[in-house]
Amino acid sequence: MHIRDAMDDLLSQIFARRVLPQATPVVDRFHLVQLANQTLTEVRRRVTVTRRGRRGRKGNREWELRNRLTCSAARMRGEHVDALLDELSNLPRVIGAPITAAWNAKEDLLDLLATARTRPDREQVHDLLYRFYRRCTDADLPELQRLATTVETWWPEILTFFLRTGITNAGSEGTNRVIKTIARDAYGFRNPGNQRLRTRCATTRRARGHLDAR
Repeated sequence: MHIRDAMDDLLSQIFARRVLPQATPVVDRFHLVQLANQTLTEVRRRVTVTRRGRRGRKGNREWELRNRLTCSAARMRGEHVDALLDELSNLPRVIGAPITAAWNAKEDLLDLLATARTRPDREQVHDLLYRFYRRCTDADLPELQRLATTVETWWPEILTFFLRTGITNAGSEGTNRVIKTIARDAYGFRNPGNQRLRTRCATTRRARGHLDAR
């Protein structure tokens, strides 16, 4: 986790505890998946720069596989997963091995998260958690060590998500992303009313004629 993100999280905790002293902090699935994919991307970029002396680009197979790497294996067909692993094994070892290790660690974390809302017992959760930690330790990659440390630091809040709430704010995060995207295009709107109307159209998926800018 970057220093700026850590400071933002700390300030958010302090504010929440003052305003809602009885609230229970929870880490949801959305941000953990996002963090795991970000870690995998950082590994891929670092080994590419180290090996090739530049950023990845077209013609570098690890760069061309970047979107498939961040897909959940549970949502892919078995032959597609096998093809992805074969592609990684055919890369130079200094590139393919770290990326494969990071991908496996990401999938271990996703397997752990998949038990949410299934009423898992603590033994099952901790077995999957141990597998994830073991993978990160054996890989000996600084990015995976940082990911494991983050999960360990926030584990009480993550466990609350598993065993008590199962609540995620993925939907609101997606809506917020759409609103920010529209806001970045605001230079094309002549007044704030048009921007609000465009935002409502994008987030409600309704035609412009059904909405009133007021």
